[in-house]
Amino acid sequence: MTEEGKEAVQKLYEIAESIYDQIDSGKIPKMSIPLRTKSNIRFDPKHSVWKYGNASGARSAKKTQGALMLLRTMYVMELIEDMIKEKKSSTLREMYYISEGWEKGKFHSQDESNNLAEDLEVVTGLMREDFKLRPEENGASVIGDLTIEEQDRKGKVKRINCLEDVGDSGYGIPYNVEKDKVKILSTNADFIIAIETGGMFDRLVENGFPEDSNAVLVHLKGQPARSTRRFIKRLNEEVHLPVVVFTDGDPWSFRIFASVAYGAIKTAHISEYLATPTSEFIGITASDIENYDLPTDKLTDRDIKALEAEQKDPRFVDEFWRGEIELMLKLGKKAEQQALAKYGLDYVTDKYLPDKLTEVGVLK
Repeated sequence: MTEEGKEAVQKLYEIAESIYDQIDSGKIPKMSIPLRTKSNIRFDPKHSVWKYGNASGARSAKKTQGALMLLRTMYVMELIEDMIKEKKSSTLREMYYISEGWEKGKFHSQDESNNLAEDLEVVTGLMREDFKLRPEENGASVIGDLTIEEQDRKGKVKRINCLEDVGDSGYGIPYNVEKDKVKILSTNADFIIAIETGGMFDRLVENGFPEDSNAVLVHLKGQPARSTRRFIKRLNEEVHLPVVVFTDGDPWSFRIFASVAYGAIKTAHISEYLATPTSEFIGITASDIENYDLPTDKLTDRDIKALEAEQKDPRFVDEFWRGEIELMLKLGKKAEQQALAKYGLDYVTDKYLPDKLTEVGVLK
């Protein structure tokens, strides 16, 4: 068993022992868990990210539903211990189906099993990768002058340059990008550009942007997977690459940036592992819609509600975001990255990105 595995098992033992001790002393067992809500998010000045505050709730066996969730918790901890010892892993979906054999302890929905995995992360301070739990989604694609070593499923170590040793689709980020699986060896790149859409990622690759601008391109695939955010964080910390995020111009894309820079609400308990607070936004803004005279779509009622919610979101409190959100609501319009094609297929790499990268100080 690895040192990481031993730590995970020890943390789970501590939870189980606490519940057992309460029962042994005649108390109704309970487990305290920090509330994972927007109202309980606080700024952590040490890591410059948004994390959960001190508000917590209790999962108590006083009520039937609470007792069942404690039962499921014990089953899940036993499953995790077995996987660590046997050097196996499970997807979150597989864990949901495994519970079918737990009789009264089985999950009634995928959300229940997902939330329990997140609860264990919050309580232990570990990540689900430490518990051998895998997401269904894959990580993103990477293209750029970056050399890594990856341990494959048979334990063999492969050295990969993410520009010379990959095809047009790039290097695929695995679900586990911790140092025991993926080592970052070297890079000659100057910065990372994280791109929301596959179409724009492909446009920049076809236009030779990684080579011409000496950049590492990361395709976020919409709302980025945890492994993608963790990989970006490691590149930023270990080889000191500044990060810029290039998205569509709508409220949902603004949240994609916020998840990369400050962390997402669902994963606020591990923001210091996933978020890159120095990230700069160079995506489409309401100001761009006016300044570049971009083709637009009308904001939907859902878009408007999302923008109004972002006005109260602690991740969008600075002057830049206040101004851009207010302007977008005033215009009643949104725009996609691909709207830049109005000026030709090379415009985004010849004009838009150089302007934006110079504006944020990445290009001189």
